[in-house]
Amino acid sequence: MEHTPRGGDRLRRIGLVLGPVFFFLLLVVQVAPDQPAASRMAAVALLMATWWITDAVPLFATALLPLALFPLLGLSGGGETATQYFNSTIVLYLGGFLIALAMQRWNLHRRIALGIIQRVGGTPNRLVLGFMLAAGFLSMWISNTATAIMMVPIGLAIVVTMEETFGTEDTHPFTVAVMLGIAYACSMGGISTLVGTPPNLSFSRIFAVTYPDAPPIGFGQWFLLGLPIGATMLFVTWIVLTRVFFRTPDHVHADPSVVADERARLGSPSFEEKVVMAIFATTALLWVFRVRISLGFLEIPGWSEFFPDPSLFDDGTVAIALSALLFLIPARDRGEGKGMILDATVIRRLPWDIVLLFGGGFALAYGFRVTGLSDVIGGRFAGLSEAPPLLIVLLICLVITFLTELTSNLATTEMILPILASVSVAAGLHPLLLMVPATLSASCAFMMPVATPPNAIVFGSERVRIAEMARAGIVLNLIGVVIVASLFYAIGPVVFDMDPTTVPEWATPSGVVP
Repeated sequence: MEHTPRGGDRLRRIGLVLGPVFFFLLLVVQVAPDQPAASRMAAVALLMATWWITDAVPLFATALLPLALFPLLGLSGGGETATQYFNSTIVLYLGGFLIALAMQRWNLHRRIALGIIQRVGGTPNRLVLGFMLAAGFLSMWISNTATAIMMVPIGLAIVVTMEETFGTEDTHPFTVAVMLGIAYACSMGGISTLVGTPPNLSFSRIFAVTYPDAPPIGFGQWFLLGLPIGATMLFVTWIVLTRVFFRTPDHVHADPSVVADERARLGSPSFEEKVVMAIFATTALLWVFRVRISLGFLEIPGWSEFFPDPSLFDDGTVAIALSALLFLIPARDRGEGKGMILDATVIRRLPWDIVLLFGGGFALAYGFRVTGLSDVIGGRFAGLSEAPPLLIVLLICLVITFLTELTSNLATTEMILPILASVSVAAGLHPLLLMVPATLSASCAFMMPVATPPNAIVFGSERVRIAEMARAGIVLNLIGVVIVASLFYAIGPVVFDMDPTTVPEWATPSGVVP
């Protein structure tokens, strides 16, 4: 999911020059002469977009530009801009990441993965499904990169055993299916939860920045939408891999004893694993049931409603409160200098580059709103009101899916979401109708090894050819476009209590629906 584009040095050099050229060009040739602040904001946005797309400088370094350029260009004060870089969304991300690090430190993620594989596996096709379910579940909560790094060696251990028995050529279809299944499931699992992949969190904050009066997007709401979409894509992908592209010969069968042996080596669950599992499960439940869940036919009250002021709690509160417990509970295994379940050494493992990249996107969305650039962009797309909404959603999903094959999915969403917020209002559509499918599509890049870290890790196993990944990936990209667009159109209005073809009052500056 989250990744850095791997463009060539030539592309970087071109982007390094083009960015400032575009920047100064827009300062001279203003896109909105009657709104000079919006024109200057457009120059900043185009500079950042060029550098993000071409990877001219590190992504997080580009994300810092608003801190200098906003005050210099009179767009926003340094203090107001700086506050965009740390907020409740960042707290949620850091808290969730701390729990994920605890799972990795005490090998809980490995125990969960092996348990799922052993229960589901049996035949080669079911074994592929087991690997995909394990990778998908773990990537809902921890880094997809870490999930892939852990899952690939387990998969290779089974592959090597089968190759020794049935030969490399006969085993190859199973090998490719299990490797690609792991890579793709990591991306699909991340779709399901707000903390599963950075674009989801980026969306929730950009939505809040762009529409301060809108109801916030809760973990439970996203889960009700993301889980069906992620699960559907995972099941369809399993069918495509095992029944269409890479059918395992009938005489080739899997040896489940490899997984059983791996699990046996872990021994009984340790005290530390039990503690981390308890905190992980508690956190997930508190996230899902924090606010009222309305399904139309059923309403489940949120636990925050039992407090005098439910608005004082958010998902970041839960994440940081529960993850803090990990620093207070002593570990019984004191080997390797381990004192508590988590200690001060984890601070160096937190992804501060992603945190800064988040901040840059939030600052960009803030600049779009306060300078009026959102209204300027929206005015250019007023004609879209005549197009069928579902067609617009499909086109956006298609563009985002293939764009993220070559660019960072987080940077892509942070560039696109403020624009889509403006376009949706101009087209007379609910902002979520365009913003949510675009966010989901940013995690659906399956063609290229450089598209996501799991793709690259699987390709590095030297068991998958790039042509095989591209052939299956392009089909799954197109299938993903249809699944995301159609399921969101079917489920989204209920989950988010929205009318897709109506602009809510909180989305219009004057409070009057156009």
